[in-house]
Amino acid sequence: MNLPISLTILRIIFIPVLVIILLIQFNGKELVAFIIFLLAVLTDSFDGILARRKKQETILGQLLDPVADKLLVASVFICLVGLGAVAAWMVVIIIGREIAVTGFRAIASSKGINIPASRLGKLKMLFETITICLLILGKKYLGPLFFLSQVGLWLVIIFALVSAGEYYLRFGPKILSKHS
Repeated sequence: MNLPISLTILRIIFIPVLVIILLIQFNGKELVAFIIFLLAVLTDSFDGILARRKKQETILGQLLDPVADKLLVASVFICLVGLGAVAAWMVVIIIGREIAVTGFRAIASSKGINIPASRLGKLKMLFETITICLLILGKKYLGPLFFLSQVGLWLVIIFALVSAGEYYLRFGPKILSKHS
């Protein structure tokens, strides 16, 4: 197993640890959860960079990396709904978009069409990461700046819907016209 795949697996291992920390009560849990989430996000940044630089890109890594990303984001958002930090309908839209785009990519892949991440999709992920950090820290640590997490949620939803639409508009006709 190479280092990039090990980092992806480490990100997956962080998920249940992060969920437990978010859901149990102890002083400073927000800071601990914030640090673990940041470490998980950093593994996402480094695994891809290392894989490309060291020419260690593998099919397993290409499959596992986006799954790890989606599990991390979905797990944290679901915990944040349970904690009352995010409205459930917002998380349904965010996670629903991920499932829809993943399914769309799978259909495209089965027809020999590769759909790379778009700039809008990458912006969505950036806003998602920043927003999750702000939500984890909460009012306790952000005080009057907590409103930024709410602005971030709306930006995530907007970018999620617009980037999903972009994928469908750009690749939908190719997928529908390719009968294989």
